[in-house]
Order: sequence, then C-alpha cells, then structure tokens
Amino acid sequence: MTVFTLGLNHTTAPVDLRGRFAFAPEQLSPALQGFRERLRRALPEAALLSTCNRTELYVAAAQPGQVRELVHPAIDWLAAQGGVSGDQLRSHTYVLEQREAARHAFRVASGLDSMVLGEPQILGQMKQAVREADAAGTLGTTLHQLFQRSFSVAKDVRSSTEIGAHSISMAAAAVRLASQLFEDLKQIQVLFVGAGEMIELVATHFSARAPRMMAIANRTLERGEKLAGRFGAQALRLADLPQRLHEFDAVISCTASTLPIIGLGAVKSALKARRRRPMFMVDLAVPRDIEPEVASLSDVYLYTVDDLSQLVQAAGEKRQAAVAQAEAIIDAGVQSFSHWLDQRASVPLIQALNAQADQWRGAEIARARKLLAKGADVEAVLDALSRGLTQKLLHGALAELHGSGDGEQRAQTAETISRLFLRQASRNPTDERR
Repeated sequence: MTVFTLGLNHTTAPVDLRGRFAFAPEQLSPALQGFRERLRRALPEAALLSTCNRTELYVAAAQPGQVRELVHPAIDWLAAQGGVSGDQLRSHTYVLEQREAARHAFRVASGLDSMVLGEPQILGQMKQAVREADAAGTLGTTLHQLFQRSFSVAKDVRSSTEIGAHSISMAAAAVRLASQLFEDLKQIQVLFVGAGEMIELVATHFSARAPRMMAIANRTLERGEKLAGRFGAQALRLADLPQRLHEFDAVISCTASTLPIIGLGAVKSALKARRRRPMFMVDLAVPRDIEPEVASLSDVYLYTVDDLSQLVQAAGEKRQAAVAQAEAIIDAGVQSFSHWLDQRASVPLIQALNAQADQWRGAEIARARKLLAKGADVEAVLDALSRGLTQKLLHGALAELHGSGDGEQRAQTAETISRLFLRQASRNPTDERR
C-alpha cells in the first residue's frame, strides 16, 4: 500500500486562490465520489479536508507504482474544481508520500501546521472529513488507520504538552487589532456576519470587552437569534445588511457563502452615511465575504485571515519546548504507522504463500489417500508424503540457486536462501520447551 497527500495551504497559496478550492461540508462526499469516478480504473481510497487555511486530498493506492499514475490526474481534478489550470495549481501545491504524508496528517491534527499554533478546531474538521469520506464510500482500511492514528497522536499532544497554551487565536487577534484602532471598545458597535463556530468564538472575545452594542446578521434568522441571545445582541436578516451597515464601527464576517456578501458599493454608502468615520472590518471567510476592493477605501481598515496570521506570535521558550515535545510524539506515531503500512504491503504475498502451501498439501494428501486405499504400507506412504512436500517447498529455492548468474549474484542468492531455510531448529521455541 502507498499513501500520498496533495494539498495547498496558507503557506503555499494566497487567500483568493485558497477560496477557489473551499468545499462546504455537504460538498465533500459528492466531490470524493466524482474523484473516484475520474480515477475509476485505479479505485483509490480518498478523503478531502477543506478549511479556511487548507484544502488537502489524502489518497491511498494498492501499489507503490500507482502514486505517479494518480498524482497528475489528482492535480488536474482538483484544478478543475477551482477553475484553474493544472500548471497554475502545481506551483501552489505540495505532494507528500508515505512517512511524510503520515507526518503531515499528524501535524495537522495536532495543530502544528495551523496558522494559529495548537488551535483545536482543525481536529473537528478532520473528523468531519473522515465522516464524509466514509459516507462517500472512499475511506478504506489504510486511510481509516491513518486518520485514527492522527486523532490518537493529536490527543497525546494535547494531553502531554502545552502546545495550545501559548498561542493567540484568530478571535483574540481580531480584538487586538480593533483595540489599536479604537480608543475604547466599550464605545463601539460591532456587527458579526454569520452564526458559525468562528463567529461564536470572535463574539465571545468581543463581548468580554463590553462594546456598546453587538448584532448578528445571518441568512437564517432563527439561528442568528439563537446565537444573539447568548450575547445579548440584536439579530438581523442578511438581506437588511446594506441598510444597516453604516451603524457599525466594526464588522467581522465568516460565512460559507461562495460569493462576497458585502460589496464595495455597500461599504461606500455606509461610509457616506457615517460621514467618513472609520470602519474596522475583518473577513475570516474563505472564499471572501467582503470584496477585496473594499480595502482601497481610505476610511476602511480591512483584514483577512492572512493578515491576522501576522499577529500570531511565538511564546518564547515555552512554546518551543511544547513544539519539540509534540514533534517527538508525532515521530513515534509516524514510525508506528510506517511499520503497519509495511506489514500491510506484505499481506498479498503472505496470502499467496499460504494458498500455494495449501495447494501442495492438498495434492500430497490426495496422493497419500490413494496409496493407502490400494493397501500401501503406512510408513512408506508417510515417507512419500513428507518427501513430496519437502521437494515442493525446496524446488523454487534450488532452481533459483542453480540459475544464479555471476559469483556476486550467486552469493547474494545463497545468503537469502540460507537465511530463509537454514535457521537452526534447536532454537525453535517449541524445541526448547521439550
């Protein structure tokens, strides 16, 4: 078996390109089925992980040689999903195989490959990716093992290290930026667009600073009202946003929309109604919720997820010590998975050897029964049975030895046959107990 990962993330691709390859949870299963159909002759295992910071395709194939056969079609398939050429996508992607693919999966699950070191959301997103792959029928034994071991390693990292204790979350970074623009956050009005986990987290951080007013705008009013009730905030319909935008000093948006929901024209109108008072805007969505042209307006301070990453700072020696501990746990996990993968690769050979041995045994037993039925001596029949099995077992090895070429090749063949067939019987545990 072989495993590889094809992906792009916040270190290899800008936010606008990442946005092209963002899959909503309900899109993962159909996408995987489409990928399997595209490569139906190979029938690989596949799982798709998609977050605001990364899109990664995990693939397992039956034969090592299939990696080269699958990578290029996989890139072309992924490029088509984002509407770009394969060549354009290749310059922003990475392909990792075997041990390195496992190491990457373990680091992602543990939060070591995240924009915010140690952030916990990625683990839930990976589990969602596994559920969708399972629903699509593309998970398979190898990827199941890879991801279950990823979750186990991530659990060990979080319980044994302080990897998440020394980082600045995106939510905290947004509040820090806002406090740099406004003298007193208690005097501002804040609008949150969306009602997902990230908005809930950001709203929690902002509410701790007790702003004058908070509001939540969501496509589904009922869900928006439910979240707004937790923070004593107003609930707005998304359709009312253009008419109410001017009321807010800070706007933080994170929805699953495939198109921007706050356009340049709407922000211009809001600024005019605000008499040029500045607006602080944070777009945490991928694809973007706020048109990028909004950043060109002189009274708007617009930040994306990539901008916020610059505020994620190291926590000195404690952080480095936690990373080192986490990497050691991951190294052990990689070694264990590689050993399992190697054993998995020998399964077809073991099955073939057992089948061949059963065939030989069956043939010799059938011959022995015929001799016994004719009245042959039992000892002679048993002797013939043992000789027949022995000859069949040694035939291939002796033929290989006699057919060896030059001296060096013959010596290597002899060494291999000696190692396989000339182990000392006296060292057999069964003999030692006698």
